[in-house]
Amino acid sequence: MSFLAPLWLLLGAAAAVPLVLHLMRRQVGARIEFPAARYLRRAEREFSARMKLRNLLLMLLRVLAIVLVALAAARPATRLVAGGHPPTGLAIVLDNSMSTGAVVEGGTVFESLVKQADGVLESASQDDRLWIITADGEVRSGSRNDLRAVLADLRPMAGAGSLPDAVDRAAALTSVAGLAARHVLVLTDGQSSALTRSADVSRGALTVFVAPSEPPRNRAVLEAEASPGRWTPRGAVTARMATEDSTTWRIALEGRTLARGIAQPGEELLVRVAPSERGWLAGQVELEPDELRADDARHFAVWIGSPPGVTVSADAGSFVASAVDALVQSERADVGNDVLIASADRAGRLPALLIAPSEAGRVSAANRTLASLGIPWRLGPARSGREALVGDRADGASVTSRYQLRPEPGARADTLLTAGGDAWAVAGEGYILVASPLAMEATDFPLRAGFVPWIGDLLSQRLGAARGTLIQSSPATRVTLPPEVNALELPDGNRRTVAGELATPAESGVYFLLRGTERVGALVVNPESRESVLDRLTTDEIRSRFSARDLVVSSDPATISARAWTADAGRSITGPLLVLALGLLIAESAVARGTRAQKAG
Repeated sequence: MSFLAPLWLLLGAAAAVPLVLHLMRRQVGARIEFPAARYLRRAEREFSARMKLRNLLLMLLRVLAIVLVALAAARPATRLVAGGHPPTGLAIVLDNSMSTGAVVEGGTVFESLVKQADGVLESASQDDRLWIITADGEVRSGSRNDLRAVLADLRPMAGAGSLPDAVDRAAALTSVAGLAARHVLVLTDGQSSALTRSADVSRGALTVFVAPSEPPRNRAVLEAEASPGRWTPRGAVTARMATEDSTTWRIALEGRTLARGIAQPGEELLVRVAPSERGWLAGQVELEPDELRADDARHFAVWIGSPPGVTVSADAGSFVASAVDALVQSERADVGNDVLIASADRAGRLPALLIAPSEAGRVSAANRTLASLGIPWRLGPARSGREALVGDRADGASVTSRYQLRPEPGARADTLLTAGGDAWAVAGEGYILVASPLAMEATDFPLRAGFVPWIGDLLSQRLGAARGTLIQSSPATRVTLPPEVNALELPDGNRRTVAGELATPAESGVYFLLRGTERVGALVVNPESRESVLDRLTTDEIRSRFSARDLVVSSDPATISARAWTADAGRSITGPLLVLALGLLIAESAVARGTRAQKAG
């Protein structure tokens, strides 16, 4: 038997009141001198015996009535069948997040959770309804043997998933199971980031098993990316690691080692490289293995190509020509016809960096050129007065003369720099449009240190590089693919047909986006960095994450196995107890009336 409101059992202490009153009412009879004393003494003894019996019966009826009311208030539930357990809707929420892959005492935490789940399923009957819900959102249902086979094939995923979402789904499944006994069993390592919000299991029982082992120390690669995202052909790899001691690292590109070294605690890596490979390539930053292997490597993708060939028109200005010369000298650009830099009124092709004309009379011609090139922006009225440039690499520059940029209906573009709250430089498919001449009379930007790098980024990242898309994601989430993508190239080289929205794989890695057989981008899947923090919640903290009327949190396997089929597994007997208490009160009233009548007689 179990009680849903055990504190009401304290009401049973009131049962002592009738007992005390009974003891206090014991009377000593008055001595009366009468001739027929022998007869009266015999009659008194008989009357006294009957009265004592009635008073004792009254006391017992009153005590039992109070005890039954106290039991009913505690809302008891019990199984009313003999042996086994009643048909139960049991949903097992199995935490398969990356952190459960940590090795403790020769085995992973996940293996210990699977063993616990298997032990619970072993006691299931054919009348039970069973589910396994994992943190990555997968739901499996079936018989005891079906789900035990599922457990044998499960592995930790490469990310965090959502344990609260899995618990919500488990509660919904058990509530519509059509069975009186409902139970949600959560098996987790209790990681601090696993329960990011509360989960509601207001109907049925909830049991949370927390792995009893202490988490190991962990080293992890928290961030890794190519900088910039497209190398022409030189670039850099940046990485951030979590380690309490020095550890060796390796940077690889398509399996070939680019660099090695030793990382110190808190150190951020910046490694400059110039690989010989070209195209979309996969890379990773690796640490030496520890007890949690899943975060010892982090993936990145990069496009590598030759420096863009640039043609600079004479009307672009001397500052632009000097900047391109500097980029050619540093091998970040080349002389060629890949990209045109020209005044907006004289450009004849794309891709191009288009600069507002220096003469106001050329604005109409510039707008006609923009229209002929299919660029959805126009040069509007002139604006004068000093305004600060705001944006990446602006370097404190200001603008004294500019044109207002006006988008055409349906225009889509990225705003690179702003002035006075308006767009000053915008980028779209194959073009970049600047609202001022790049000359001293319009802006001091060309004199700033950030000007040459800014031109270099425009050429290599926006205009000169092959078109493509880089998508960063965590495992088991949804992303939207570009419309031209029709397949994924998996890390093992196999292809998978895709379109539109995609649920990212549960395993980390680089998945190339394909258009036909051509790589046109990459989907990079890495675990959430919070999964590398193995700190655990306390029992009280875990309790606070759940809303449930019947909740037990334990690290004892025996307790969990026993409770899985007993908690909340019976029917409420509150009603029968109240009916029985009412019957006792009616009987007490009848006995009390008889006692009073006999005394009166």
